[in-house]
This record gives sequence, structure tokens and C-alpha cells, in this order.
Amino acid sequence: MATTIFLVRHGAHDRLNHILCGRMAGVNLSELGREQARRVAERLSREPIAAIYVSPLERAQQTAEPLAERLTLEPTVADDLNEIDFGDWTGIAFEDLRRLPAWEQWNRERSRSRAPGGESLSDAQARMARWISSARASHPNASVAGFCHADVIKAAVCDVLGVSLDDHHRLEIAPASISTLTVDDRGVRLRSLNEEPWP
Repeated sequence: MATTIFLVRHGAHDRLNHILCGRMAGVNLSELGREQARRVAERLSREPIAAIYVSPLERAQQTAEPLAERLTLEPTVADDLNEIDFGDWTGIAFEDLRRLPAWEQWNRERSRSRAPGGESLSDAQARMARWISSARASHPNASVAGFCHADVIKAAVCDVLGVSLDDHHRLEIAPASISTLTVDDRGVRLRSLNEEPWP
């Protein structure tokens, strides 16, 4: 009785790699991101997915839309899949963030740092673990997809592998990539990481 969980990062948007969007409203997929979402749907529509869960943010929900249409499933918004709350850093350009000592510490010591006015990666890791446990309880012996964000996927994978959050930067989670977990009575296992369903 195993549950398969496909963790999907949202597709590309125009602020990607330029602005720390965090939980900003109104961040929508670019045309590239929409094409990536279509490729994700093509890939995951071949899986026996029983439910689709999405972050509250538009870019994650837009990435899930093509798959939801193919499978005629109504996505469920799950707060635990939300992006990290970056607090005072939300909406700031990465170029400006790199000048801040606190930003440097955040990236060096993710296991102990917290975004000012926001949350820590440890907080995000705990809520991802809670969501994984809930998905397992709700969908035993089934597959589900969770559309969310790079850092929370990294946090979940670090937890599964027993790796320090300080090493999160060693994991690559590309836009619209798929990372797959299997959950059963023995625990959670990583089946694949950062699968990119396009040439």
C-alpha cells in the first residue's frame, strides 16, 4: 500500500531569477512557463493520479491547469504547499539582496536562519512533511501531484534523505520539473529528482 507523490515546481515566469517573488500576488506564467505546464500534463497524464494539490499562488495553479483539464480533476489548494514566506525580502531584486549580510547568512545557514518578518526553511520543511503525511493518509495506494515551489521541494527532499538544510543548494529543482516520492509503512523514499519532461 504505497502512495506515489509527484512534486512539481511551477513553470517559468518573467521575474524568474531576477526578483524574489515569494508569496507576491499576480506572478503569472510566461509563454515558456505555459508550454512547460503543457509538457508536465503530457508526462503526468500517463500516471494514475487520483488527486491534484496546488499552492495558493497563481503560478503553481496555472502550472497545474493543463493536467487538471486532461484528467478532469479539480485541484485542491493546500496551504502547506505554499512558497516560503520571505517577509521583508518579498519583491526585492536578487541583485539588491546580495548586498545584505542577512541574505548571505540565509543562504549559508538555512537550517538556522529566518527571513526577516517571514519563516525559516525549517518551518517550510515541517509543513511539507505534514502535507506528505496527509496525502498518504488520504490516498493510500494511489498517486497524487503537488504543484509548488523550488525551496519547499528542496526542503522535503532534504528531509527524506536526512541531509542538512544547509546543503539545499546542492539540489537542482528546475522550473516545471518533477520530483517523485514513494510513501509506505517503511517511510518516505525518493524515486527521482528534477525530471524535466521536455527535450
